Amino acid sequence: MDVDVAGSVRRRLEVVRDIDLVLTTLARPAEVVRAFADTPGVRDAMPGPPHTVAAASARLELVDGTVCDLVCVRPEHRASAVWRATGSEDHLRDVSVHAAARGITIERGELHDHQGARIPVADERALYAAVGLVYIEPELREGRGEVAAAARGALPVLIETGDVRGVLHCHTTYSDGKASIVDMAAAAAARGWSYLAITDHSRSAFYAGGLSPEDIARQHEEIDRVNATRPGVRVLKGIEADILPAGHLDYDEAVLNSFEIVVASVHSRFTLDRRAMTARILRALDDPRVTILGHPTGRLLLRRPPYAVDVEAVLEKAAAVGVAVELNADPHRLDLDWRWCQVAKRLGCTIAVGPDAHSTAGLDVMEIGIAIARKGWLEAAEVLNTGDVDRVLAFAARRRGSSAHRA
Repeated sequence: MDVDVAGSVRRRLEVVRDIDLVLTTLARPAEVVRAFADTPGVRDAMPGPPHTVAAASARLELVDGTVCDLVCVRPEHRASAVWRATGSEDHLRDVSVHAAARGITIERGELHDHQGARIPVADERALYAAVGLVYIEPELREGRGEVAAAARGALPVLIETGDVRGVLHCHTTYSDGKASIVDMAAAAAARGWSYLAITDHSRSAFYAGGLSPEDIARQHEEIDRVNATRPGVRVLKGIEADILPAGHLDYDEAVLNSFEIVVASVHSRFTLDRRAMTARILRALDDPRVTILGHPTGRLLLRRPPYAVDVEAVLEKAAAVGVAVELNADPHRLDLDWRWCQVAKRLGCTIAVGPDAHSTAGLDVMEIGIAIARKGWLEAAEVLNTGDVDRVLAFAARRRGSSAHRA
């Protein structure tokens, strides 16, 4: 038996309410579903909606509260069942409308030509081809223009995890991280990256062990030593500088000039009204030392909503002044939201996918961040840290009007 993960998990939604699974078997589908329903650990089982004429389905609630939607089909129905179980309702509708214009009907996931004959499809690529579309990646199947773009052959070539050359938002034991600079450098090398920026918290983040100017000087000396002994991985001198309520950055100009990368973030006064919060962030973006705007809406998924801010105005300003906007890959954040990534793309705003890692294991969330970048239609060239270290430092130095910080 083959099992395909579908639904919101496969589309890489930021919040998953249930797990969709398509089971392909040579046995009787109804018997397979019944066997799963009778498995220990299943609290409740309810019949699911029909998917294809030869499918059986059920909704299972597990003892831990997890909900699984199962669809079981014979091999000849696998492609259409996986497609149907994966797509959002809007995507399925848009594909069906496009197919109907070509004389093809899609009902319960099955394709039929204008004479009613079933059109067999070996896989999802064949399904899309049968209705005159190029293949649409699962992350894009949300009904947000992807079908029209596929019909024009205008879908983006989505970023891949392997495109990432380094990371630009990491914490160490100097503030609230769990690993040393040398350990973070080794972990970056183990993942095939050629650089990482150490961006510990600034002094206003006292709750996170924010760095004093003396701490910064000591850290920079250590970074120099690490760079001298670890060829192949460049450790960049960075900071996650708090954007203070009036829009100024933590530290004076002299201290800020000592960093190669400055991630500017809001960590306080989340309750400012929309106008005040927007003005606060826009003012911070005027500082030529800012390289990246960190987690730009401050949300924590299922815990804290985004603060009130005019996101489009922030993206417009970032694009205009040459500041990258972070897509924070921490699974509790995933901020910038993927829907806004599409707007950022349209505005020509550079995105930086950052792990906000507080440990070596925290670097692994980059895979999640890249999935969200793909969901936001982003291509490799639109993400800052797909470039080499020279490109990153040139990006940062361009705003400062100097080549002093280039590699």
